[in-house]
Amino acid sequence: MKISVLGCGRWATFLAWYTESLGNQVMVWGREQSKRYQRLHDTRENEFLMLPKQILLSHSLVETVSFAEIVIISISSQSLRSLGKQLHELGNTKDKTFVLCMKGLEIGTGARLSRILLEELGADQKVAVWVGPGHVQDFLKGIPNCMVIASDDIAVTKQIVDEFSSNLIRFYYGKDLLGIEIGAAAKNVMGIAAGMLDGLQYTSLKGALMARGTKELSCLIKAMGGDPMTVYGLSHLGDYEATLFSLHSNNRRFGENFVRGEVSDTLAEGVYTVEALMDLARVYKIELPICQAIYNILKGRKDIKEELLSLFLRPVKAE
Repeated sequence: MKISVLGCGRWATFLAWYTESLGNQVMVWGREQSKRYQRLHDTRENEFLMLPKQILLSHSLVETVSFAEIVIISISSQSLRSLGKQLHELGNTKDKTFVLCMKGLEIGTGARLSRILLEELGADQKVAVWVGPGHVQDFLKGIPNCMVIASDDIAVTKQIVDEFSSNLIRFYYGKDLLGIEIGAAAKNVMGIAAGMLDGLQYTSLKGALMARGTKELSCLIKAMGGDPMTVYGLSHLGDYEATLFSLHSNNRRFGENFVRGEVSDTLAEGVYTVEALMDLARVYKIELPICQAIYNILKGRKDIKEELLSLFLRPVKAE
């Protein structure tokens, strides 16, 4: 099987390494001016791994997409629509299966990532998402984990699971694409909240954060027409250990650094996602107390301690 990976960040690079280890031919695309691409081109390594010499590198989007039967996309969520327009201009994508290995929602629309790609490439394009717990650092040590693949077409889901399953990653079939995408995106917001609690030395409140976080997101998923139980699966609650507790978590680290007044040097998708979630809350007329508090802190510069403690000291009510 020929696989292309669009993106050259740490997760994209791992995906190239992983899919090549399964016996596939792999090509990685990055923008020529990107420092990450230049490092891979010059040294074939990043801070986590060395790419095998068999993996091809290209800064030509036409070449990379034409090469593959399955195209994995792993870039910043807010850049997906722009990339989708570029892919549309290329044409001839209908015979490709696109797999989104990224989490987020579009600011301004609240659109799910699969919907963005389908809007740009056409409703009949084969699109799947690949989400769930797991860090590059752990996988490279041989520590296995479980992840989930989902699409609107079960045949596409099964194709991806069959191609990419191994002893390192155990895949499950996702049946609720809407709930999986919302849950996967929103867990990064909970990660920021967890990091803020760590920074305030209120780590013991993470249990309450987990319980209430899943509850409020289940309400959003239900309001949007998805299955509220999906939030308790691998895409959201199943990813909490990797997002709310792990030292490797960018979003948790961002929240902790924010409390300390330090600037994070890595992407925290939850910063964008919380804004999109507030758009959805307004559209569907529901409360998202934790997301609202994080939004108030990040965008309104409200007092961190006051906002977070108010979440757990709200008026008495039945759980």
